[in-house]
Amino acid sequence: MTRFDPFAVPGPRWFSIAAHRPFLGDLAAGVLAWLGEDRPETLSDAVVLLPNRRAARAFTEALGVASDGRPVLLPQVRPLGDLEEDEAPFAPGEIEAGLPPAIGALARRFELAGLVRTHFHRPLGALASLEMAEALGRFLDSCQIEEVKDPARVGALIEADLAEHWRESAALLAIALETWPERLRELGLIDPAARRVTLLRRLADSWTERPPAHPVIAAGSTGTVTAAAAVLDAAARAPLGCVVLPGLDLDLADTAWAKVEDQHPQGAMKALIEDFGVSRDQVRPWPAPEKPPATARGRARRRLLAEALKPPEATADWRHAIDEMTGDAADPLAAGLQGLSLVTGRTEEESAGLIAALLREALETPGRTAALITPDQALARRVQARLARWGLQADSSTGEPLSRTATGALIGALTQLMADGLSGVALLAVLKHPAVRVEETDAALSDLERYGLRGPRPGDWDALRARLDGARAPRDDGREPPPHRLEAVDRAAALAADVEAKLAPLFDGAPADAADWTRRLVEATEAVCGGPGRAWRGADGEAVARLLAQLIAEGAASGPLDAPTYAEMLGRMLEAEVVRTGGDVHPRLRILGAIEARLARADTVVLAGLEEGVWPAGAGLDPFLSRPMRAAIDLPSPERRIGLSAHDFAQAAAAPEVVLVHTERRSGQPAVKSRWLWRLETLVGGADRTLPGRPEIEGWARALDAAPAAPPPSLMPAPRPQPRPPVAARPMAMSVTRVEEWVRDPYATYVRYVLNLRQMSRPDERVDARIRGTAIHHAIEVFARQWESEGARDGVRRFADLYMDALTREGMPRAALARERPLAEGAGRFMVAFETERRETGRRVFVEERAELPIPTLAGNFTLEAKADRLELHDARLTVIDFKTGAAPTKKQVRLGFAAQLPLTAAMSARGAFGGLGAPAPEALIYVAVSGRDSAKDPVSDVSGDDGAEALAERAYQGLIARVERFHDDRVAYGSRTAPQFAQKSVSDYDHLARVREWQIAAEGGEE
Repeated sequence: MTRFDPFAVPGPRWFSIAAHRPFLGDLAAGVLAWLGEDRPETLSDAVVLLPNRRAARAFTEALGVASDGRPVLLPQVRPLGDLEEDEAPFAPGEIEAGLPPAIGALARRFELAGLVRTHFHRPLGALASLEMAEALGRFLDSCQIEEVKDPARVGALIEADLAEHWRESAALLAIALETWPERLRELGLIDPAARRVTLLRRLADSWTERPPAHPVIAAGSTGTVTAAAAVLDAAARAPLGCVVLPGLDLDLADTAWAKVEDQHPQGAMKALIEDFGVSRDQVRPWPAPEKPPATARGRARRRLLAEALKPPEATADWRHAIDEMTGDAADPLAAGLQGLSLVTGRTEEESAGLIAALLREALETPGRTAALITPDQALARRVQARLARWGLQADSSTGEPLSRTATGALIGALTQLMADGLSGVALLAVLKHPAVRVEETDAALSDLERYGLRGPRPGDWDALRARLDGARAPRDDGREPPPHRLEAVDRAAALAADVEAKLAPLFDGAPADAADWTRRLVEATEAVCGGPGRAWRGADGEAVARLLAQLIAEGAASGPLDAPTYAEMLGRMLEAEVVRTGGDVHPRLRILGAIEARLARADTVVLAGLEEGVWPAGAGLDPFLSRPMRAAIDLPSPERRIGLSAHDFAQAAAAPEVVLVHTERRSGQPAVKSRWLWRLETLVGGADRTLPGRPEIEGWARALDAAPAAPPPSLMPAPRPQPRPPVAARPMAMSVTRVEEWVRDPYATYVRYVLNLRQMSRPDERVDARIRGTAIHHAIEVFARQWESEGARDGVRRFADLYMDALTREGMPRAALARERPLAEGAGRFMVAFETERRETGRRVFVEERAELPIPTLAGNFTLEAKADRLELHDARLTVIDFKTGAAPTKKQVRLGFAAQLPLTAAMSARGAFGGLGAPAPEALIYVAVSGRDSAKDPVSDVSGDDGAEALAERAYQGLIARVERFHDDRVAYGSRTAPQFAQKSVSDYDHLARVREWQIAAEGGEE
């Protein structure tokens, strides 16, 4: 580059680097060309202001590249946008004199929440107050950042012609604007935004009154903060100062420039220069190293984008502009489309695969850099996961939410215990965390999980101890548990006692402020981790520790919070805070947010999230201010943010090679293309062209996810299992309910009786239909036994109490119990009526009767077992009744043998298996639905049908003998789901072992 002196012209000095140029690279080259060769001492004295810390770091790297390995004295590179109390860039003693320190972010939010609770027009809970406080803080920040002259004008809106909601909001804002400054004065503090604006203003005034003698370059900022814009103006007017704007369009037609407003990419910079009386023709291009071919193509791309993003009022001449571009010998439309392409994914997951393939392709070229730019962090995480298949880790500017880190997960599990009481899932998440250390062995943890934490949620430590005591109790048949089980339960109890002591601070349910809750949380965390050294290890541990330290220091202002409120509040904070954990990242691969990418450049740039509501983001909802209210107090419109996003998009899309990625469906719903993509496609379509695609990338990405045409045997779909165990291993004893399972799903019988596998309960298992069924059967049994002495007296309450007590023992949560009480009373009314009707005929009632019947077959004696819900004997005839809480089998299922429980029970009774009843002939087979709900359908269903109970019982008995004899052959297989249409459950306990989904899909494909 030839010698360049930006101060050769009189001030104010404004420059611009074109959007298609690498901003930081050109800036570094220009700085070195001006100062770096023969005046290194001047370079070290120079100050370069950039928008943020990341841009400052990137500029330092760009200086190293531009110096071509020569040693260079670096200038002072300062972030203008991140100016803080501990980072005042120039003469801090002067510009900070007399300025109070800023109030902490958390203390401010808690203080504002108290203000909202006191003055809001209706009572608010703690969380709602914190949410409103956040919105109120944004309003105060906006007033300070925009330097609104008289924000108290909002009080005049109370009497305006507005909806009642907005008048109430205006009243609260007026109170806040009056009381909040007084509260800050009491504390001796100042709002962070006000402090930052004051520092910037003082800096601007200082430079205006005493211009700096050293060189000052302010670059990359669009001056949307009024005070920052004043600093830019002061820098531009300094004797050795200048401003370098990012991508000011110096070629846009004057007629279009006149119509540029907030939503346009040039809107912010137009407002900036016009505020300081600078016309566009006074802004000079910043010189750059010449690369003619790339420069020509970049100019064409910039023109294409500028034309596509013109203000709507200036698009009336689009046809003329298209004719002009296509008629030019250089064909700027075709040149602008070179290196620009569009790919479309059907879903977010497919788009992530396409992006990963694009980035991988770019990295295949040595030295080539690649970057994904998107404001969608969820999509960025999907892409990171896709890149991991190749061992690629991108340098991501977005970081990771603390809640997703290892330490954040531990804190989340501990706060779940605080909020919900003792939870098996949360306690296991704590005890199995790699940072946690407890005294007992891994065997003790396994024992605690098996005997104490599997099944319904314990709720509290007393319930856990009771469950462990129950594991020591004799079995139903009176046998004592084996010694090894007693030892395991003792180990589990010792571990539970140790953990209970360590976590005791979490379970003090008395409301406390956020600082007190956080102290308890820290105490419990360090106790289970064996000290602070293990608890706060690593970058994520340090970040969590900083957040908790802030809460301890500033959380007293929160006022009393209950445990669930504190837990939810801390969970939201962990989700909002991000940490960049670093790691072994690829040096040529980056993932950037839209703002971070404004000044960055890569050889291949992928722009993703081009859907309305994502990029650009929606305007958002302000609970306090409507658009007219914002305008009334001179706050900017929400559209200005859209204009800044448009500028970020235009800057990134001007890179040499750009791939635009659009997703057709988001969260299962159709997505609308970004307005910028629509306009670009419309402009190109007007010239009878289309945005080029990348079909080869789409093919590669889909091939990576497709199943191989000839998969190895380990990846082949499993066939329907056909196990054929030896005859000696096949069951010769079974209950009537398991016979039903044998008929419907023989594979389940094989796993249960031959492999002897039982499904373990899950931790915190929901109180589902099975547990409700157990509880209702217990209540029906006890209620029926009490009828002889109590009759119908207070029957509804007695039945409901029996049912609710059983549910409580099964572990149903309190909230669910409250919902269950009306159903319990409804079931009680039904059972009183049912018992009254059945008893008045003089029937003898037998409940929960057990029986065994040896059945002679050609395979040997088969023992059939039964436990009948209810047997009724009347005139030597038997009625078999089974109670259901769900759907009862139909007459057809019973007749075809797929529901053999009642017929087999009747057949056993007819053969004298129930000793106290004799051998009565079956009269009726009845299912009774007990739900507690009113239903038009008769809850009492007699399934004896036209054949009669006696014939059904005999048919079922003979069918069982035939089945036993048929399966007494090692050639007969126990197939999976042989009668799926009559399966008792849509998903069996053993479907995962049978790999049902695999062979069902194979069957649908015609292979079976």
